Amino acid sequence: MNWDQIEGNWKQFKGKVKENWGKLTDDDVQVIGGNREKLIGKLQEKYGIAKEEAEKQLKNFEDQSRAA
Repeated sequence: MNWDQIEGNWKQFKGKVKENWGKLTDDDVQVIGGNREKLIGKLQEKYGIAKEEAEKQLKNFEDQSRAA
């Protein structure tokens, strides 16, 4: 699944995002609103990881969503 599909169906993916990254709050997910770059920024902020690591995790999430 590509990010455009995730963004378009954000309401459905919010739960999966919170399940995958438990440190994200409801407010965080609301602010992200399906925006990939905002999600990367929040992952960096909440988990103290580099942008490259956040992008890697997000790529894995996309791949898992595609397989599901």
